[in-house]
Amino acid sequence: MRAALPLVLLLAGCAAPAKPRAGGGALPVRIVSTNPCADAMLVELVSPERIAAISHYSQDPAATSIPLGVANRFATTAGTAEEVIALDPDLVVTSSFTPASTRNAYERAGLKTLLLDSPTTIEASKAQIMQVAKAVGEDARGRVLNARIDRALSLAIPRRRPAKEKGNPSALLFIGGSLANGSGTLLDELLVRAGFRNAAADYGLAFTGTLPIETIAAHPPRIILTPDASRTAALRTRVLAATGAGTVEAEFPRTLVNCGGPTIIPAVTRLAAIRRQVAS
Repeated sequence: MRAALPLVLLLAGCAAPAKPRAGGGALPVRIVSTNPCADAMLVELVSPERIAAISHYSQDPAATSIPLGVANRFATTAGTAEEVIALDPDLVVTSSFTPASTRNAYERAGLKTLLLDSPTTIEASKAQIMQVAKAVGEDARGRVLNARIDRALSLAIPRRRPAKEKGNPSALLFIGGSLANGSGTLLDELLVRAGFRNAAADYGLAFTGTLPIETIAAHPPRIILTPDASRTAALRTRVLAATGAGTVEAEFPRTLVNCGGPTIIPAVTRLAAIRRQVAS
């Protein structure tokens, strides 16, 4: 749950001075993140006492990319300029989609900020990890995390055929309800690396978008990945069963679709496990 403002102000008064880092400059001791994907990177890259607050989204089961037990150890912020400025951080890690008025308020308060975009490839996500690692003075930890990602990818089922060939089973990945993952996304690349063909191409779906049940029933994929047992998912299951499609359904947790970074590791591991089940 969100920290009460008096507690936030109390914590702000306990800020430690920034420590010098090799090569000049200062190591940010107090870091605030208003970006849930940055939260996931920071808990891997820095010691907990350096994180003054994370995004409140990370304590929401539908939006988090880190275990709730971990997220609940930290104070949170809704990302308002007033909350963040009160924490008096050495560094604010936020999204490039943060309103200009909020970013201007950070600047007027003299806060250093790091703006992050949303990577759509594995390499871009690894580059972002190093961007954050350098900003917090933890380059070595960034390299270690990227090495772990590379190992997880190497253990995934290799892609033996081009993605558009029918030798790879078609898979349709739902983010929630009728919202499906299309081409040109990080999840699309992970599907291919795990040995699937993204069925979204069969429906002309790029990036993300909704797919009616009737459309899917007319051209069913080999496998459907879904995060939950929603009413839409249950209806889709019944319709496909009635058509005799033979589509296999598998769970792909909601926590694996929100971010890249360290989330790539459990995401591709889960996809590879599902691919092995389909092949057996």
